[in-house]
Amino acid sequence: MLSQEEIDDLFAAFGKVRRRPMFGGAGLYADGLMFAIDTEEGVFLKADTSLSKALEARGSRPFTYPSRGKTIRLGFWSLPENSLDNPEELAELAQNALAVARAAAEAKVAPRTSSGNRGGAPAPNRPRRRKVP
Repeated sequence: MLSQEEIDDLFAAFGKVRRRPMFGGAGLYADGLMFAIDTEEGVFLKADTSLSKALEARGSRPFTYPSRGKTIRLGFWSLPENSLDNPEELAELAQNALAVARAAAEAKVAPRTSSGNRGGAPAPNRPRRRKVP
């Protein structure tokens, strides 16, 4: 795992990153959002479907761990090897991972409708309930 000083050096072109210990590794935070994890196996970026495909094409691998005889796969992908030597490229990847973290955070706080859908609109073809005084 990396020290805070190493994290600062690695993400210098990206901006301020805070390292917070967790589960034998560390979460990496920017703007209050965890966008990456630091483990014994390396740094892994939070990725959605689009970013994970792009990272996979560059030789990245998903973060996995064993649990109760199964392999658990999280939505984090390793940094591509060549990005470690290219601060601007790493900053761009980190920005993409932060955008994924931001979208996930926004999805968690979006209001739910009475049908359980997000977005605030009532469920189609369902009458609204009137409040009885």
